[in-house]
Amino acid sequence: MSRLNPGRLLAAKVGAEVRIRGVYTSEAIDKKLRSAKLVPEDAAFCRMLALGVSSTLGVLDETIDRALRSPNDINPDVRDCLRVSTYEILFLGKADHAAVDQGVELVRAIAPKAARLANAVLRKILAQKKFFPYANPATDDAALARVLGFPTWLAKLLIEWMGRDEACRFMEVSNQPAPVYFSVNAIQMPDEQVFLNSMARDGMQLAPTRISPGSDFIPGCYKAQHPIAVASSTAMKGFREGRLVVSDVAAQAIVQLALPKEKPESFLEIGAGRGTKTIMLQSEAFRRWGSQMNITCLDARDFKVDLLLDRAGEYGVEISQTVDADARFIPAPGTAPDALGEFDTVFIDAPCSGIGTLRRHPELRWRMSSKVIQQMANINTKILRASAPHVKVGGRLVYATCTVSPQENELALKAFLEMPEIAGKFRIEPCSVNELSRLFFKTRLTENGSDAHFAAVLRRVG
Repeated sequence: MSRLNPGRLLAAKVGAEVRIRGVYTSEAIDKKLRSAKLVPEDAAFCRMLALGVSSTLGVLDETIDRALRSPNDINPDVRDCLRVSTYEILFLGKADHAAVDQGVELVRAIAPKAARLANAVLRKILAQKKFFPYANPATDDAALARVLGFPTWLAKLLIEWMGRDEACRFMEVSNQPAPVYFSVNAIQMPDEQVFLNSMARDGMQLAPTRISPGSDFIPGCYKAQHPIAVASSTAMKGFREGRLVVSDVAAQAIVQLALPKEKPESFLEIGAGRGTKTIMLQSEAFRRWGSQMNITCLDARDFKVDLLLDRAGEYGVEISQTVDADARFIPAPGTAPDALGEFDTVFIDAPCSGIGTLRRHPELRWRMSSKVIQQMANINTKILRASAPHVKVGGRLVYATCTVSPQENELALKAFLEMPEIAGKFRIEPCSVNELSRLFFKTRLTENGSDAHFAAVLRRVG
């Protein structure tokens, strides 16, 4: 009987927490690792396994079910363990003997009576391995989806949207570790060099970052040479003191895009959520104009509004007004006593499928469906319609997502602009940053680079 690696055991426990509570894998890992006190090597192994299992979940379950008479033959806690071992067999090329041995010990640690069953199942999975992914990935979409850990329906949609080669590259990059970008809060830390020097003393190198070759560096945006920088003593102190947030470079570029050239008299943020973009908006306002702007923040969930206010206090961010409301049904100005007025800029940080950020939240691919994508597109068209009357004539409407779905991006905008009550009132202002679009802000999901984001800038003309 070999000793069970503690990182492997913790990865199975992370999987159980994600399954039971529906949290993001990254959050569950961080929570477990804080109390587990693993050596760095085991902690890194746990993180790799937990994220890998989350990325390939449906493929793992399909493989496990092929080795059972019925999917109901095992309990969920045993399945959590078998997922870890199956991931090692199919995607990490674990040696056969070690895979079975450690897999059985893992099940024994969680459900001792199921150890014999686990041994039989894992041996069947080893026999299946020589046939995986059961067809030629170069010609079969389902086989390509399996080998890259994607649902077949989503792989087929990506191929339809991007072409096979680009879709394959997108899925491969979605399975790689996400780089870490910091945003320095100028309100609390106006001298960024102090931060850079402190990180250097921690042995962490940071580099200023731009969104595309030839563009300006994004103020306050720094890329970490290694993801471990997020756990450095300087970074942790920065989070506690409200001096830093972690946000993808494309999201930081969209903040720059959302702010007008001149300081606005009024700014409405729809979909403020936990307030990360709110912090970055006010930080950049302070950096540009020496003071924060008059900002109203709206979100449909009251607990997020409460969280937003707590974070704003920690980060020194001023919020003029918070609104707990469904953005699809905001009353037009003057139609209700508590209706919002008009704003120089309305920024919609739209709810979306999040397909452009799957390497940060790999479980999303197994939680969504094509129906969800269309539902999100319909929701966002309604948010655009409800937001439009709140844009002053001459003002700007900025719409942003973190997905590559045309339904949620270009087609949602098209449906909005073609509405009878909207037609002729808005024009698109080009904000292209690369060859992906002449009109819109679009970024590719790139290895060791940005996530895939989308944004559009509309000017109200009537």
